[in-house]
Amino acid sequence: MSTAREIMTADMHTVTEEQTLAHAAAVMRDHGVGSLPVLAMDGALSGIVTDRDIVVRGVAEGADLTTTTVGSIAQGIVSTVGPDEEVDRIVDTMGDQQIKRLPVVDGGRLVGMISESDLARHVSEDKVAHFVQMVYGRG
Repeated sequence: MSTAREIMTADMHTVTEEQTLAHAAAVMRDHGVGSLPVLAMDGALSGIVTDRDIVVRGVAEGADLTTTTVGSIAQGIVSTVGPDEEVDRIVDTMGDQQIKRLPVVDGGRLVGMISESDLARHVSEDKVAHFVQMVYGRG
């Protein structure tokens, strides 16, 4: 049975709560990602910010992207998993909560992130289909 450690992306880019939306957007652009884990000043995971958050909760609301902080719009963390969590439980957790990204935390520190693309690359087709149905199949 595969675990989170085996399918997660460990080489992630992050931002801190105090960094600006413009900075987060530049990191996303430069690294070709659509979301970033957000860290508190003590290094603990405090949320996730997506490109959609920046557009909908920043740009569309007239926020100054050079002064508005990531922490002011980041989504809090609903769930995390440990690095030894089994993939079946990960798929169920992501599907049940209809989330596309799941942080992997060990000893209170972010060690990886599991995304839809990680599932697609590392999980059997039937499990991916189950996940897709749970996340996208609900009306």
